[in-house]
Amino acid sequence: MSEAFTKSMARNIFYGGSLFFILLFLALTFDTHGTFPERTNTENLTEQVAHGKEVWEENNCTGCHTLHGEGSFFAPELGNVYTRRGPEFIKSWIKAQPTGAPGRRQMPNFDLTEEELDALVAFLKWADEMDTAGWPPNVEG
Repeated sequence: MSEAFTKSMARNIFYGGSLFFILLFLALTFDTHGTFPERTNTENLTEQVAHGKEVWEENNCTGCHTLHGEGSFFAPELGNVYTRRGPEFIKSWIKAQPTGAPGRRQMPNFDLTEEELDALVAFLKWADEMDTAGWPPNVEG
């Protein structure tokens, strides 16, 4: 076997395989970037949505929640919370925290202003309208 498989052959397989996977990686990257505008709902990005994302990040919401599968799994996935609960429920829920319900994890009260709540709801609505290819896999996240 060693007589038929030379160092030169191994090097050629390595270089050929590496080139193949680099080209495959580049093709998949270009294809993915080409679908971003239609999948990410960019036409609905507003100043309020951007502010909502700032509120999301400043309060470290991903420290407990996930959004489209990214973040911590301590609290529910919020990728489709706008569809599940609606804007008024989301705002009321955030204002009512912590609920003090025994035996349940408690979300802190962040003392968000009405403007910050509206912006956060706008951000969650925008995130909800993204094409996530079926994520989250069930209605309750």
